[in-house]
Amino acid sequence: MVPSSKRLDQIPPYLFAEMARIKAEAVKAGKDVIDLGIGDPDQPTPPEIIEALYKFSKESYTHRYDESPRGVPEFLSAAADWFRQKYGVSLDPSQNLLLLIGSKEGLGHLCWAYCDPGDVVIVPQPGYTVYKVNALMAGAEVYEAPLTEDNRFLLDFDAIPDHVARRAKLLFICYPNNPTAAVASIDYFQKALDFCDRHSIILVNDAAYAQVCYDGFVHPSLLQVPGAVDRAIEFHSLSKMFNMTGWRLGFAAGSPEGISALAKLKSNIDSKQFMAIALAGAHALRHVSNQKTFDLYQRRRDILVSGLRRLGWMVPNPQATFYIWAPVPKGYDSMRFSKEILEKTDIVLIPGVGYGQVGDGYVRMSLTLSGDKNGERLAEAVSRIEACGFQF
Repeated sequence: MVPSSKRLDQIPPYLFAEMARIKAEAVKAGKDVIDLGIGDPDQPTPPEIIEALYKFSKESYTHRYDESPRGVPEFLSAAADWFRQKYGVSLDPSQNLLLLIGSKEGLGHLCWAYCDPGDVVIVPQPGYTVYKVNALMAGAEVYEAPLTEDNRFLLDFDAIPDHVARRAKLLFICYPNNPTAAVASIDYFQKALDFCDRHSIILVNDAAYAQVCYDGFVHPSLLQVPGAVDRAIEFHSLSKMFNMTGWRLGFAAGSPEGISALAKLKSNIDSKQFMAIALAGAHALRHVSNQKTFDLYQRRRDILVSGLRRLGWMVPNPQATFYIWAPVPKGYDSMRFSKEILEKTDIVLIPGVGYGQVGDGYVRMSLTLSGDKNGERLAEAVSRIEACGFQF
């Protein structure tokens, strides 16, 4: 047998295997499983976007390779206009923007574009595993900066050791945050940029959930900080914005140097997204609102949060994302509690330890519940948890 590369050994083991096994057994037994673990919009892509895809897919020119340097110009122009309307930030489509096959690949490939053995990448813990895994596979070392409830799940730059900062190439943050649902302010982004400027680090914000906000809250962009357009990179995703997860479409925005490095790597790895999808995405950015979906998430949030609080479980009421990051009851770790909830109530939660050891005292619940029409399945989840008698 030919051994796989050593870099694959850097990928940590799948921590949810036991949860997946129990869930599969419950489904096989015909039980009604309520899956609050999936971070994937359950609502369909708006029909106007599907119609745009159909129209563009009938054009023969979209069936060829996209030979543009940064992605279909119509998409990049639409992204620039969208950014200006949303945030008041001017971006040059030829310098500050890059089309991605989903923001996940862009985040991962940025590590490959910048990191060599001996470099350090600073990532949050708990956090989306893509940052850490790709930094390790690129040969870099990883420093995991803890996100704690005491600090409102904001990365504490003062706590990062100088010897780490001196060797760091990239610093990843994610606001609005997955998995904690924490939000950041312009002042916080300014502190992050100041820290990175002092140590010659590229600041990267994963803003996949920036449009999923509630109660009239508007989350800022990192690029609204003066000068950030030239010194930082922000990743946006149409997946959460327009229920387009399977379409694989996003964009990177910001530093011309960073965008150029990422584009150079990608030009040797992929041939960009199917042009018809990119053009449909441009139509979405210019003409489509997905507020109906966000309103549904808010109704679900209100039902779940108020119901669990009634049971004595003091879960937070998030302003953004479609996640609830909840402390487990005393006497439990996140795996044991998630397993017991699944066995007793047929409800799937994500144990926080899957996002790093710092997350072990929490579970993540998602509001993107397949089959739910108007919050009734969330109400059923509350009833099941109440019936099994957990003490919170």
